Amino acid sequence: MKHFILAAAAVAALGHPAFADGHKIGILMGYTGPIESLTPGIAAGAEIAIAEVNAAGGVNGTMLETVQADTTCQDAAATTAAAERLVNAEGVVGIVGALCSGATTAAANNVVIPADVTMISPASTSPAVTGLDDYDLVFRTAPSDEMQGSVLAHLLMEKGITEVALTYTNNDYGGIFADSFAFFYEEMLGGEIVIFAGHEDGRADYSAEVAALSASGADHLVVIGYVDAGGRAILQQAIETDAFTSYSAGDGMFGDSLIEALGEGVDGIIVTRPGNISEGMEIFTEIAAANNLMLNGPYQAEAYDAAAVLALALAVGGDSLPAAVRSVANAPGEPIRTGELAKALEIIANGGDIDYVGATEVEFDVYGDPQGSYLEMTVENGSWVTKRAVPKSLYMQEEYY
Repeated sequence: MKHFILAAAAVAALGHPAFADGHKIGILMGYTGPIESLTPGIAAGAEIAIAEVNAAGGVNGTMLETVQADTTCQDAAATTAAAERLVNAEGVVGIVGALCSGATTAAANNVVIPADVTMISPASTSPAVTGLDDYDLVFRTAPSDEMQGSVLAHLLMEKGITEVALTYTNNDYGGIFADSFAFFYEEMLGGEIVIFAGHEDGRADYSAEVAALSASGADHLVVIGYVDAGGRAILQQAIETDAFTSYSAGDGMFGDSLIEALGEGVDGIIVTRPGNISEGMEIFTEIAAANNLMLNGPYQAEAYDAAAVLALALAVGGDSLPAAVRSVANAPGEPIRTGELAKALEIIANGGDIDYVGATEVEFDVYGDPQGSYLEMTVENGSWVTKRAVPKSLYMQEEYY
């Protein structure tokens, strides 16, 4: 099949040298900070898509070059400086990123929007991104946590978990995710959150936080945090002290580093994350394997799709890159899945229309958001296991939205 050939070509293209006459694509991500163990895999997803485009001859005969920049995922000043370097010093034509929601809003408000640069985040899930006054410059291939809060709440109630303690990282991602979860879990479904407590990342010890959570008397702990920061530390101390009998978490806690740090203690945890079980995702899994990319964290397919959409929009060209993004990502047009970027470029070159579906069923609404879908994950015998694609009928009742 064609996508296997493209995948092999992508391997050769990864790590290509700078092209003096090429279009530069910024890769703006949290290479250090609370999700640093997840970022290399996410960035690699984007790089594979760019390499696939270059293997097909580039964009209108021009090769693409990627330029990385580190947001730290938690420092607005560092994010702004990184985005300014990409836009002003490197002259990127578009950005894949950022990852953490606060970094995306900082980069967008301080740099991207004033500079009229298009940005597609593969991982920023805060509803605050939806409300940016961005002149249609900011898109994302990851769905809003307003929906993920509903997914997690419905999953727990479905499993008979009607009372929980909840801790969340005190930032745009954690606070809004937690609020969404609380709304659905308590107001819509009748569950009880006996303690609703924020935590700060970067502390050396979380024993006080764990003691307060445990004193609530709940048997189940919900952790909305980061796998390389306070969320993991709280979960670790809770497991070590047998503070709870069961646990659940959102997408920020999904990663191999959680298992590496906590071992068998994390077996049975319930985790939600954006994702689907589809033909496009199956192909992406094959392409990732061909490129030696381990699918050991979230948003790798979303990053491939973000980079692919940006590259294909550049191929469409025209006066408005955001309009081109919508043109290639939304119907109507020839459906394009993962591994078919050469086909897409040929259709565009011949004046045809495409509908990039990719791995994650890309389709942007008026706010630049995807509808999204979710997977239920758990850990069994020291490995992540996908339990199922969560049925939309479980969490998308019309009266909620």
